[in-house]
Amino acid sequence: MTIAITGASGFIGRRLMRTLVNGNHTLRVLSRHAGTNLPPGVQLYVWDAMKGQPPEESLDGADAVVHLAGEPIAQRWNDEVKQKILESRVTGTRNLVQALSTTRRRPAVLVCGSAIGYYGSRGDEVLTESSAPGSGFMADVCVAWEKEADLAESLGIRVVKLRTGMVLGSNGGALAKMVPPFKAGMGGKMGHGDQWMSWVHIDDLVGIVQHALENPMRGPVNGTSPNPVTNADFTKALGHSLSRPAVFPMPAFTLKFMFGEMSEVMLASQRVLPKAAEAAGYAFRYQQLDLALENIFATAP
Repeated sequence: MTIAITGASGFIGRRLMRTLVNGNHTLRVLSRHAGTNLPPGVQLYVWDAMKGQPPEESLDGADAVVHLAGEPIAQRWNDEVKQKILESRVTGTRNLVQALSTTRRRPAVLVCGSAIGYYGSRGDEVLTESSAPGSGFMADVCVAWEKEADLAESLGIRVVKLRTGMVLGSNGGALAKMVPPFKAGMGGKMGHGDQWMSWVHIDDLVGIVQHALENPMRGPVNGTSPNPVTNADFTKALGHSLSRPAVFPMPAFTLKFMFGEMSEVMLASQRVLPKAAEAAGYAFRYQQLDLALENIFATAP
């Protein structure tokens, strides 16, 4: 299969790219940086998603497109950062779909990134792909983002909208920021700790993408484990995996001071289940948090 990928330099994109290369797929990477370090045989096309459409030859004849590019969420927000987060996803996806509309040989499927931020913060409510969107900045971003991706359906392209949860893996992602204070013995729950965290091992997220490429899935797909946990349980499991205590809670006001409005994402309660992936026959490798963390720390350098 010939697959075009955006966002291949990110935490998820790097793992997906390596996995697809090992699966003998032909990869075309669309990146802003001409000097991007890629595995042998991977074709690089320079594309700034905010400045126009990607090169026609990067998409023509591709069997599939995986679109993961976007301004990082995990940073302190201000008005300028929020605008970049929104526009990088909405404008970037719009430019990509417009390019697909003029491509002579269109791909069969577009897997477009999204996030469980779509659901907003919903307390103990169980959320599936059929749940309505929530409120707040990230919910608004995800709704607008997915709307642009949906336009590819009118081109005869099967669209999968991957609503990603908190991705766990070594060498990046959420754990890169969480582990240092725990190793220093200063880890603990965030806020009250009763908010739900919908996590996923990076190998399962990559597996869901592969499954979506190879099977007739379409529409929203939650990229989360079948077993979300509360923040208190998550931090307890993380401390246990590192043989460190988890007794130093970080109050909500401290998070607000450190991260500004972005702290609302960290304190959001999202109890999300991957019903679409399970219905499509995807078999999770890491359904339980303790086994996921055990694998990650056993393979970490």
